[in-house]
Amino acid sequence: MSNKKTVGKSTLSIWGGEQEHELYERSTQVPVVHSVSFGYKDINTWQNVALEKEPGHIYSRNTNPTVRAFEDKVKELEYAEAATSFATGMAAISNCLATFLKPGDRVVSIKDSYGGTNKIFNDFLPPLNIDVTLCETSDFEQMELEIGKGCAIVYLETPTNPTIKILDIKRLSIAAKKVNALVVVDNTFATPINQNPLQLGADIVLHSASKYLGGHADALGGVICGSKELVKQVYHYREINGATLSPMDAYSFIRGMKTLKLRVERQNDNAMAVARWLDKHPQVEQVNYPGLESHLHHDVAKEQMSGFGGMLSFSVKGGLEAIKTFLPKLQYAHMAANLGCVETVVGPPVTTSHVECSADERAAAGIPEGLVRYSAGIEDIDDLIADLEQALAHL
Repeated sequence: MSNKKTVGKSTLSIWGGEQEHELYERSTQVPVVHSVSFGYKDINTWQNVALEKEPGHIYSRNTNPTVRAFEDKVKELEYAEAATSFATGMAAISNCLATFLKPGDRVVSIKDSYGGTNKIFNDFLPPLNIDVTLCETSDFEQMELEIGKGCAIVYLETPTNPTIKILDIKRLSIAAKKVNALVVVDNTFATPINQNPLQLGADIVLHSASKYLGGHADALGGVICGSKELVKQVYHYREINGATLSPMDAYSFIRGMKTLKLRVERQNDNAMAVARWLDKHPQVEQVNYPGLESHLHHDVAKEQMSGFGGMLSFSVKGGLEAIKTFLPKLQYAHMAANLGCVETVVGPPVTTSHVECSADERAAAGIPEGLVRYSAGIEDIDDLIADLEQALAHL
């Protein structure tokens, strides 16, 4: 299917990546191919497929028909030339960084990225003699200054997890191009429905597919998209290091993505309504949501996003102790370390996004202990607001 913008996102969510594949026995759905290896009747064809001179598959650690269909679907939605997938979202992040960084290189990123990403920047890369500069997320001028000093990668996450800050992808990509740095964007919170970083100047876009792409909290995986040249390099690193997406999880993602646009549009609406309601509640100190006019970079979000997303965060009076009181009272929300699924999911960073970090590390990243991360599901909005109202009444 063409990746031109003339094709709608719902159409791409359903048909993307499937028309290029010959489906088994005329099936209308992509089959789950569990085979580890793929046999050939002559050596020449086998060798040509192995050398990528002919289409086909050799070994499922490298490529697999079901996995390839998932990759192609995401590729279409991100308007990319190529995509490759991984066993988890963190595998996508770590494999991508490992592919393009070598000792002596420098990375410029932000302080309040996802906790696992933050751990890579603070704990894993410096011992490899890779310099990491983490900037104040809302200070674009500081980021431009640090990028201008030279770096190999500019790593962005927007909206951020869990502070829901917004980064100007186009502006920072322009700064990166001046020093020949690669721009990598974690697009998990926005989804390809709300934001397409490659269209804004980024080189690589990645997702934790376990979240919105799958949408049902029943599969683990990650995926990156970009040019054929860049993706091939990451694919080669992944095929040798072995963080391979399973065919069953790929099938679950394909099935889940058929309703991606419908789900995300409902989650956008629910999150906006919840954010506006919370913003007026006397027990709520602050609401972080890019759809609110009060958000520091609402104008940037309005420019680069077609929807403001299903994620928000907020602080309540009384901090962590108050959270311990009211969150268990919610009837229509899982208290769990997940997000992006059809059910509403809530939790503080201390048990979700930044559980790997110490209190001091969370504070350094600008993440208060009393913050609530709220992933709006697709429930009826009146029920979600009534549920929040009765739970907050216990404070």
